[in-house]
Amino acid sequence: MTIHIDDPRSGCPINLTIQALGDRWSLIVIRDMMFGNRRHFRELLNGSQEGIASNILADRLKKLVAAGFLAVTDDPSHKQKHIYSLTEPAIQLVPLIVQLGAWGRRHLPVTPDLAIRAQLLEEGGPEMWADFMDELRTLHLGTPPSGRPSVAARLKAAYEALSVIT
Repeated sequence: MTIHIDDPRSGCPINLTIQALGDRWSLIVIRDMMFGNRRHFRELLNGSQEGIASNILADRLKKLVAAGFLAVTDDPSHKQKHIYSLTEPAIQLVPLIVQLGAWGRRHLPVTPDLAIRAQLLEEGGPEMWADFMDELRTLHLGTPPSGRPSVAARLKAAYEALSVIT
């Protein structure tokens, strides 16, 4: 699947990636879907620690779907709800997001509870990233489970253990 970019400024891969992701809110939405398993609008809105406004969230979801980072389906449990899923290109952002978290841990005043997932993923290296991506593929794309221990459960447990302390 190729990501769609309207009016690219240049063919530079760094520019195109930045253009495709758009802004910080796009990465925050993808992060919350990856690490918080938030799949509905309300979950993304209410679970945002950064306080995303509902109109911004609606706009970013629309843009991420149009660009090919997210897929949307109707929720069979409710006529007016939708379920958002990461697509393969979004899942392949895991190494980039790990590197953003690693850089932030080294250079910015992070809090321990919010930095622990980035730390574990950085320390776990490419093998852990691959396992996490496989897990995301099972959850979002319906691929068969790998049978390996859950990376998401390990990250969630570490975050919850520290969020109780801080």
